[in-house]
Amino acid sequence: MQKERVARQKQTAAVIAEIRKKMADYGLTAADLGSAVKKPGTRKAVAVKYRNAATGESWSGRGRPPHWLADELAKGRKREEFLVG
Repeated sequence: MQKERVARQKQTAAVIAEIRKKMADYGLTAADLGSAVKKPGTRKAVAVKYRNAATGESWSGRGRPPHWLADELAKGRKREEFLVG
């Protein structure tokens, strides 16, 4: 298994070197490749979809609902009441 991993790393290094050479030959940059290349850790901010007017807490609508919203829903309120604009 170790040999396979080392062989794969060598293959990958060779492919990267080939790509870099072709990019240099053609004068290409990572930006020219479009969305295929992203910088690690770069994410677009997601707009707020729900807001608790009483506390100012907000939620984008992605992932699990926050505790403040779950608590309000448990009290019988509707999610639509917290929609922003």
